[in-house]
Amino acid sequence: QTIYYVVLVALAVNGFGLKSFTFAVLARGLTGLIAIYILQPWVPGIAFSIQTLRGLFKFGIPYQVNTFLATFKDDGITLILGGILGPVGVGILSFAQKIARIPLTFFMDTVTRVTFPAFSRMQNAPDHLERSVNRSIFFICFLVFPSIIGIVVLAPILVNVVPRYNHWTPALIPIIFISINFMFAAATTQLTNLLNAIGKIKITFYLMIMWTVLSWILIPMLAMQFGVIGASIGYALVGISSIVAIIVARKYVKFSLTDSMVKPLIGAGVMGLVLVIARRFLPENTTSMGILTLLGAIVYGASMLSMTGLSLLEDVKRSANTLLNRAS
Repeated sequence: QTIYYVVLVALAVNGFGLKSFTFAVLARGLTGLIAIYILQPWVPGIAFSIQTLRGLFKFGIPYQVNTFLATFKDDGITLILGGILGPVGVGILSFAQKIARIPLTFFMDTVTRVTFPAFSRMQNAPDHLERSVNRSIFFICFLVFPSIIGIVVLAPILVNVVPRYNHWTPALIPIIFISINFMFAAATTQLTNLLNAIGKIKITFYLMIMWTVLSWILIPMLAMQFGVIGASIGYALVGISSIVAIIVARKYVKFSLTDSMVKPLIGAGVMGLVLVIARRFLPENTTSMGILTLLGAIVYGASMLSMTGLSLLEDVKRSANTLLNRAS
């Protein structure tokens, strides 16, 4: 990533324009290839197995189709919205998505890369799998829920404080609805990850078809009726449909909805309510953003401790010890 950004900025400053991204991606890929072969040398060879090939196709083809559907669902709908909302509307919607998705990029994406192979190894040990699913979903929701709600509450101050951000004021309401979509994604992405890991790739495929169809029906239809806000409501409705994924996943792993999702949601809701009230008594400046952020952390921490007890502190201590041991 360091190589990517250094090359990207250096070339952009020197007038390479959009080509800067191309060369930066190539530099990152080449650096990663060299680094991984230095860390773990391996000499490629040629081998062929019909049985292995069948197994790979059985899982790999639906997996790749899911990836294609996800791209078709997200990027394809953007092209359709361009014709409905115009470049300004798509820009506002894209800004709202980018801002609301920040917590998922920081927390969820990293966790899912780790848990996929872990869940796969645990599929024959249901007790361990259930505990791991509970803890991983709780960890993601514990971090993502308050972050998203904090962004929704602080966004009105942000667009007024940051220079040249006032033209993003029309994105404030879409951020609220799109945040609903991403809050459901925080939980259900891990569940689709679980289904893939235990070999239920066809179920994930059917879920992806459902989300694609709903996206292509609801979002353009509401966008034509209500503009950018209508499109954001469409995203929220597609996110709410993820309840189906939760119901399906619980047929295979009996994880706790209360412990993994409901408690972080309640804690984040209490935090959001306190911040909305406190925001009314503070001026719109960077100092107020800092005060609200600190207040939100305190309120959320107290709310979670009241619901989870000392087990939360023990988990934090265990995680900190693990990180320190790995660092040493």
